[in-house]
Amino acid sequence: MIKLIVIVVPLMVYQVSFSQSVQNEKVYFTAGFKIGEITNSSAIVLTRLCKSPKPNPVIHDRNPPPFRAPKDFDDTMPVNQMDGAVEGVMGQVSIELYSTTDTIATGWNYVSSYKDYTIKTTFESLRPDTEYRIVLLGRKTENSPITSIAGQFRTAPNPQQIKPVLFTSSTCQYFWDFDDSVRGFKIYDRMLELNPDFHCQTGDYVYYDKPGPMAYTIAKARHKWTAINAWPSLVDFYARTPLFIQKDDHDITKDDVTPFSQPFGELSFQDGLAIWYEQTPTIENKPYRSSRYGMDLEIWFVEGREFRNANNADTPNKTIWGDEQKEWFVESVKNSNATFKILMSPTPVVGPDRESKKDNHANNAYEKESVWLKDFIASQKNMFIVNGDRHWQYVSKDVRTGVLEFSQGPSSDEHAQGWKPEDVRPEHEFLRVKGGFLAVRVDRINNHPIITFTHYDVNGNVVNNKIIADK
Repeated sequence: MIKLIVIVVPLMVYQVSFSQSVQNEKVYFTAGFKIGEITNSSAIVLTRLCKSPKPNPVIHDRNPPPFRAPKDFDDTMPVNQMDGAVEGVMGQVSIELYSTTDTIATGWNYVSSYKDYTIKTTFESLRPDTEYRIVLLGRKTENSPITSIAGQFRTAPNPQQIKPVLFTSSTCQYFWDFDDSVRGFKIYDRMLELNPDFHCQTGDYVYYDKPGPMAYTIAKARHKWTAINAWPSLVDFYARTPLFIQKDDHDITKDDVTPFSQPFGELSFQDGLAIWYEQTPTIENKPYRSSRYGMDLEIWFVEGREFRNANNADTPNKTIWGDEQKEWFVESVKNSNATFKILMSPTPVVGPDRESKKDNHANNAYEKESVWLKDFIASQKNMFIVNGDRHWQYVSKDVRTGVLEFSQGPSSDEHAQGWKPEDVRPEHEFLRVKGGFLAVRVDRINNHPIITFTHYDVNGNVVNNKIIADK
């Protein structure tokens, strides 16, 4: 009996040690992955290797809305101990794409701590209007166990192809304004039920300058991205929905930031730009671009922070976009033969906005450029604006030019604020000071093109619908 005990105890110790060793050798895709910038022949895939299968739990109580900042949050605690935190880990990633006719594989590539353990891969020579299954594989070393995550997406059709399209759009999501303690943000599950062809996020995806923590350092700024991306509703949505994302002020450093602003703690404007490209499935040094989706739709994604002047009095040279971007915009819009054209703007153009604000085209501070922009859009056939940044939903029609602007509203009701519901102005065709999202559908009825803008609340209920036929 004594010998038996001596034999059994070491075996038990060995088995526990082996199990822990295997566990420590695993890597995870805790924050999911993103498929970005899809065209009829290309896509960008971004992911991050993580050390644990789940983020840290949310343990702090929150203040009342709006902006439900955490109570008694200690900004000095180590980042890896914060609510929602997920540590990155060294390892390798392989990405595989499958269609009915093709298989594309990257092979194994290491992630780097220099890039916060993210890896971004561009796939080219894809087939138009084709469904691809995507599988991401992760491992620590060649001999380590492999973790996988999967999804799917469809490339855009060719410009001459008549194809129905549905896309969703959202803005303004602060981690602590989540409205589902398990899933994160309700709108992502509701949008996924619509099975959109792609999603447009118009900025303020994260808030560096709101508590929990204040992102005064690069480590805390990176934490903001991982924490919000690790909500299950976002992981599930982006595994099946390609993304076009734009940045605004809170994604770079702080409110109303310009290239001339002082750093936010240790975070400079250039730091913010570098982290943006690190954490998003976008093409570096290409902040403005357009996307064509079949014969009937083209979308322009503009950049509103990198090229602007400081926020001071309006002058003849005062600009948000900069000369080069404005020239590109005018030329590319004029050259487009898409039936419907949409300007996707991180900030409002028509508004109306609060008199106290001074950083967008709906404010007096940039009135001259705003007049030019609205005049140009009004001169185009079937061109509309979808804007981010405002924490309420609306449809506005510019009194002078007739240009229509659609504001999605914030990503949760907890984040809605900034406008009084009873303050209905002449521009307003629809006004709702609540959260939700926008869906845009382009289709044909009896071969006649139509576009439909539908506002939804956070629970997926339709709260406004506007149908516009080709002129």
